[in-house]
Amino acid sequence: MKHPKNAKRRQSRGYLLLEVVLAMGIFAMAATGFTIALHKAADASDLMSREMQITRILQSSLDEAISVPVLEEKSMTVTLDERNMEIETIYEKMEEMENQDGQLLQDMWRVTVICHYFQDNNEMARQAITWRYGRLYQP
Repeated sequence: MKHPKNAKRRQSRGYLLLEVVLAMGIFAMAATGFTIALHKAADASDLMSREMQITRILQSSLDEAISVPVLEEKSMTVTLDERNMEIETIYEKMEEMENQDGQLLQDMWRVTVICHYFQDNNEMARQAITWRYGRLYQP
């Protein structure tokens, strides 16, 4: 005749094993979710870093473009090989226009800077546009 305590002990060992397997399964699902979340956060961080870099390059190029003493209608392109980017600068003379007080604004220029780059094997472009008075830096 078997002792009932041994039967209970075997039965509780079976439940213990089942509890351990379930706990490991839950832990594996949680760890997988955490890993996926970290990977997506890293991707978002890389994208934001790249966007900030492009914004700084674009702003710097625009600052350089509007500080030219003598403006003339032209388009020029500079290649940044180390970053695999092209910076295109376009100078366009604008027609005479009036300000809100009705005064004529002469010698106004539109300066456009376009940054061409690759992201995820797609060609992308961002641009910045400003206006400038033509004789701003002349004596």
